[in-house]
Amino acid sequence: MAQIHKLSGSVDVDGLAYEWELRSEPQWSESQSRNGSEGWKGMTVALLRTHTQREALLEFPPPKRLLKGMQRGRLQISDAIVARGIRAALEAGWEPESRGKPMVFMVDADGN
Repeated sequence: MAQIHKLSGSVDVDGLAYEWELRSEPQWSESQSRNGSEGWKGMTVALLRTHTQREALLEFPPPKRLLKGMQRGRLQISDAIVARGIRAALEAGWEPESRGKPMVFMVDADGN
């Protein structure tokens, strides 16, 4: 069974170990966002392949329940979600062995 409600962990993807950590929970942002307005910001998860340097950040959309004005529920982070995020970041050009600033990837509402 997948472990849910963790704040960090590790997962194997294609035979390589990756570490992940929740960097921020969904929160209300009054600052100007990318679309030019205030509102809810989704959670951010940091990814790092073990023994490498370059991090990737996955920025998720805010949960629909928050957009509807409902109470915030429990975070749903599982190894499967993290593994899909790692594969998507790698396909989008993340090179964990390279050096540089963390690469930021926006995750769509479907989790891709």
